[in-house]
Amino acid sequence: MNRARAVRRGVAALRRTARAEWGPLLAKVWSTLAVRRLRAIPLTLGAVFLTLAFHVVQNQSWGLRTVQNIGSVQAYEHLWLALLRTPLSLFVPALDLPVWGALAQVLVVFGIAEICLGRWQTLLIAYAATLAGTTYARLGLWIGPDSPIGLPDADKFVVDTGPSAAVVGLAVVVCWRYRARLTCVGVVVAMLVEVALIKNNLAGKEHVAAVAVALAICLAWDWWRPRKPCDVQFSGGG
Repeated sequence: MNRARAVRRGVAALRRTARAEWGPLLAKVWSTLAVRRLRAIPLTLGAVFLTLAFHVVQNQSWGLRTVQNIGSVQAYEHLWLALLRTPLSLFVPALDLPVWGALAQVLVVFGIAEICLGRWQTLLIAYAATLAGTTYARLGLWIGPDSPIGLPDADKFVVDTGPSAAVVGLAVVVCWRYRARLTCVGVVVAMLVEVALIKNNLAGKEHVAAVAVALAICLAWDWWRPRKPCDVQFSGGG
């Protein structure tokens, strides 16, 4: 009897925690989608279409070079060329990863961010996180492999594309804005563990760079626009 009561209390506590953690965020997303449906996420739908289009084109014998010329970033290239290609590199899925993963990331995380932050904030944060990775690659090569935050010289030839850095950055900012602090901490810890134990390479370290920039954006936002913890209402428009 006491064990059953303890289980019920534990379940009730988990429900309260989940409601406090995700309640405002889910309420915003579901209410917006219920009213506006797909009209609420035009940026996300466009990003999904562009990612899918790049995937189809680069897997054609005639299309790989074209996609690489307009959306491929490699650290050995001149910085100005990398900056020019960075906006489209976000939507070029990595050749060695399944495209459905990139499409799912864009649809879910970009969609939530577009509803919760607005189109322009979503786009700016996504590009800031992606640019953080591009910039880190050059800094890591300059530091060298002898440092835990450095990179080996061979990484300068790695094709650096895909939405993962943008997705990580957006996830951190959305969770921070909507006070889903446990989830925010979970994302940050997951990226650190990824580098420490799973993927100690350019992609993993770029994710950490994206997290750092996203946290800086969050702190700057809180400093510029101080608000109460319950103030979680943001415009869904761009």
